[in-house]
Amino acid sequence: MNAVSVDIDQLVALRRDLHAHPELRFEEVRTADIVASLLREWGYRPHRGLAKTGVVASLDTGRPGPSILLRADMDALPITERARHDHVSRHMGRMHACGHDGHTTMLLGAAAELAVRPPECGVVHFVFQPGEEGGSGADVMIREGLFDLFPAGCCFGLHNWPGLEAGRFGVCAGPIMAGGWRFAITVLGQGAHAAQPQLARDPVVAGAALVQAAQHLVARRTDPLVPAVVSICTFHAGSADNILPDRTEIAGTIRALDVQTLDALKDGLRDLAEGMARTFGVKVEVAFHSPYPVTVNSGPETGLVTRVMRLRDAADAMPEADCAMRPSLASEDFGFMLQRRPGAYAMIGNGSSAPLHAPDYDFNDRIIPRGVAYWATLARHCLSLQEQEEKTS
Repeated sequence: MNAVSVDIDQLVALRRDLHAHPELRFEEVRTADIVASLLREWGYRPHRGLAKTGVVASLDTGRPGPSILLRADMDALPITERARHDHVSRHMGRMHACGHDGHTTMLLGAAAELAVRPPECGVVHFVFQPGEEGGSGADVMIREGLFDLFPAGCCFGLHNWPGLEAGRFGVCAGPIMAGGWRFAITVLGQGAHAAQPQLARDPVVAGAALVQAAQHLVARRTDPLVPAVVSICTFHAGSADNILPDRTEIAGTIRALDVQTLDALKDGLRDLAEGMARTFGVKVEVAFHSPYPVTVNSGPETGLVTRVMRLRDAADAMPEADCAMRPSLASEDFGFMLQRRPGAYAMIGNGSSAPLHAPDYDFNDRIIPRGVAYWATLARHCLSLQEQEEKTS
């Protein structure tokens, strides 16, 4: 891939500014203002308002050809940052713990690069999406007319990946990120004094049994060849150490790489809850919410991305891309876009950083040029290649 011509120091400064001022899902007002202002500075006419704070800009070469969509997410997480660097979050309880500040910066860098050296033909849509973290922002943008306003034949996403060598790319055809559901379980019993447990219908014991039994769902209710997980993440009950409470609240998530397995996990969790209710004489309510689809890369677009990742110039000292990357059971709402259009979701290594969603995570600024070059090269290569294929078909 060719080196970028945009000012990398300015992009690093931008990334760190975004990191210092994180905004939660659908509240990305400052971030969207900065994105739109820069796009206008580079000659674009940004469209605003999809999913409240979304920003979209298009580069139309004026020559007939395909259209593609490149997407970056903008929102932060409700986490208090634990790092000590100069650009640490200035807002308690908010931080860019997933690298969306870096994703936004890399796509902006590509927009600047392509404004100077555009593709030979076709149209590129740059989508800066809000609400990825639990808000299904991609789905909201689609339902509000994203693909009607900005027609695209295919779409692409890029996410940083801790543990993968800094700047190394990774991708695979088929499922690359899991689909998932979040769940909330309420166990309703009857409280009593701790010294008189026979007068209670203890929701703590019932809830604890449900937590233990849920760990057997993957082992006994799903195909062992399909990756899946059930995670119980919160368990809240009681407020005194000598009173048995009358309710327990449990929450968590199920993840899998295919829809059938997700359905099996949902049905199994409901069955367990109903069984525990009968066994312990309590009532159990199970609610599922915030579904994310499996993120499935289409074959041709994955092949195209692979070719772009393997384009190397004499100065490129980065390792070869991992084009058979193992899928992850993390979820990603880019899957909503891939349900509507073919495309590919890829990874770029963040090096030996803290994990995603950790309070001491930070995006690796050294990979910004690599990400900008990837986006710019993909846009040029994709449009020219698709144009050639259409002419010969």
